[in-house]
Amino acid sequence: MKKQGPELGNLSSRFFAYTQLKKKDIIRTGELLPVLGITELQERDLLRRLAQSRWIVRLKRGVYLVPSRIPAGGGYSPGVALTLRKLMEEEDGRYQICGPAAFNFYGLDDQIPGSTSVYNNRISGSRTIGSLVFNFIKITDKRLGATEIFPVRKGDDAIIYSSKARTLMDAVYDWSRFDSLPRGYDWIRQEIKKDVNLVPSLVDTTICYGNQAAARRIGYMLDTLGQTARSINCLRRYLRNSKALISWIPGRPAKGSANRTWGVIVNG
Repeated sequence: MKKQGPELGNLSSRFFAYTQLKKKDIIRTGELLPVLGITELQERDLLRRLAQSRWIVRLKRGVYLVPSRIPAGGGYSPGVALTLRKLMEEEDGRYQICGPAAFNFYGLDDQIPGSTSVYNNRISGSRTIGSLVFNFIKITDKRLGATEIFPVRKGDDAIIYSSKARTLMDAVYDWSRFDSLPRGYDWIRQEIKKDVNLVPSLVDTTICYGNQAAARRIGYMLDTLGQTARSINCLRRYLRNSKALISWIPGRPAKGSANRTWGVIVNG
């Protein structure tokens, strides 16, 4: 026999009657007290039970995401796009999906990550929201940017990813967080082979959102690929004078030939 989902009680039915009448998709603690004529303890217990039964989703402390229609048997799943949009609206912040989720989205890596990495300017750390797991990475406002907005199949929402150029750059810049080197070099090679016009965007993105180490590694790579002097010279002008050398592949022994032009030890 098919297992039946949880049923709504009288108070829960009144809750949804209110949210649908007022077309509410967000409910905050304290809002239901005068509407339903209940105590704070009753409200807290109601919201907890609805969230545990997956009729609604706890977005953050004291804030809940409510479906426009009552999901059959519970199981409300708002999706990544809606969840992030509503959360960032509550936080008054900005976001862009990055790292492994972006690697997979652009077809660079076929591994499906267990969580969605999100650059943003408000929160940090791992969070589970409904059935979704997020890894929030807080960065400064000036490091947010170089994004692409993509529509979502269901509904009118859209989702924000780092652009392909930004994703490739971050594979080099944020290699330790994403464990993306030396794989990232292969991704850059294959994407430039498919579209050489990606090079100027990669250079501009590195200058705007990267650092000296990323610029050296990407500059060396473009140099070895025989890219135009104009793009390479832009990166050279961005570099500060330094005699210190960095490893081409971080984490490996710094043994190999030294490229003084870019300040890297070619150790792989």
